[in-house]
Amino acid sequence: MLNVNDLRTGIVFKEGPILWQVLTYEHIKMGRGSGNIKIKAKNLRTGAITEKSFITGARVDEANVSKEKTQYLYNDGETYNFMDPASFEQFSIQKPVLGDSAKYLKEGLEVNLIVSDGEALGVELPNSIVYEIKETGPGERGNSVSNVFKEAVLENDLIVKVPMFMGEGDRVKVDTRTGEYVERVK
Repeated sequence: MLNVNDLRTGIVFKEGPILWQVLTYEHIKMGRGSGNIKIKAKNLRTGAITEKSFITGARVDEANVSKEKTQYLYNDGETYNFMDPASFEQFSIQKPVLGDSAKYLKEGLEVNLIVSDGEALGVELPNSIVYEIKETGPGERGNSVSNVFKEAVLENDLIVKVPMFMGEGDRVKVDTRTGEYVERVK
């Protein structure tokens, strides 16, 4: 059993037959009563996201999952192909299993594959990934009162808002949790 106070982002727990992965964690204590733990969790089999609330001190079942290092190779339509870097064994995962994580994948990226009883449940991406800008509009002068952004298409066809001074060929760091521009990379 796992105490709900120990639930943090990325932890996987079990409720009945359903495996949940914690996306956000918040501890709330008001006045004299006991505290509450509010989490946003993702169902690893269906991809559905829901909010859950627990009383401080409650317990949930610990999930029997493992994280295996893999390297993303390529996408051939509905399947995404990965390789085990130790044994060089290749395998494919269906797009619905990856969910929103699929849009951040780029060739050669190392990710952790979440596995339970031999079944792939998804991938754990790094918090930020560096991409090259494939195309973007021209930087216009004049709007310098505040931070002004324009859309840019990255090397993996992801569309992100970047500052006006960014151009094609520049490299940017993108936060995979929010999908937002973080900083320019030299």
